[in-house]
Amino acid sequence: MPTGTLYVVATPLGTLGDLTPRAAEILRGTPVVAAEDTRRTRGLLTHLGASPRLLSFHQHSDQRRLDVILALLEEGRDVALVSDAGTPVVSDPGADLVAAVRARGGAVVPIPGVSAVATALSVCGFPGDRYLFLGFVPRKGSERTRLLARAAAEEWPVVLFEAPGRLLPLLRDLAVAAGADRRGFVGRELTKLHEELRGGTLAGLADYFSEREPRGEITVVLEGTGEAAAPPDRSAEAAGLAAEWLAGGMSRRDVVDRLMSTLGLPRNEAYRRVMEMR
Repeated sequence: MPTGTLYVVATPLGTLGDLTPRAAEILRGTPVVAAEDTRRTRGLLTHLGASPRLLSFHQHSDQRRLDVILALLEEGRDVALVSDAGTPVVSDPGADLVAAVRARGGAVVPIPGVSAVATALSVCGFPGDRYLFLGFVPRKGSERTRLLARAAAEEWPVVLFEAPGRLLPLLRDLAVAAGADRRGFVGRELTKLHEELRGGTLAGLADYFSEREPRGEITVVLEGTGEAAAPPDRSAEAAGLAAEWLAGGMSRRDVVDRLMSTLGLPRNEAYRRVMEMR
């Protein structure tokens, strides 16, 4: 069982003054810091006058690096996990490490602070009491289509992250999915020297950024519809799955149960779908 503590530390998006005093204290006093980009984190640590052992831990890190950090914790050393900016694990590396420490009964302590999601919601002008966070959507394919359709139909605001070179395609695809007149918000380089906060229709935002190449880190907020989305029609999907499972030798009763658990169908509807397969 790990005897050291894993601290999950939120770091500034850009302005160093946004680092909380507690986070600064942890980074100064923790012997090991696991960082997404050691070069970027070294600048923050130098600013704090801290000199811990710095380990690289990012989305491409393998099991060996995770094992190294777990071994340090088991030796009783505390470790601070940081990403390049904002809160680790939220569209940033760290979930596997946190899960592994918790599975071993170790202590995981959050050191909260800056979040690009909360920062964008606070200034976009849309209600922020409920929202959907989708992070980075895939560049292409059916999963991108599915997530953008989900965003377009969502009752509440939807927050997305995007790389600057892909912002314009995202705005244009959202305009197709949600309508050109749906309002959106783009927060670029939040809290940094060249911060830009721009709201408007999706069409207007797309026109604006087609003339001005965006740079830096970008957070997008899509206005919600304000109305509960209609439940999806899963008739074709239910029929296809029922036919597949029946052909595979599953009993009708088991197919009904599986349709209920897989698609969330009420029992009477699942039963009707299966009976229609006769």
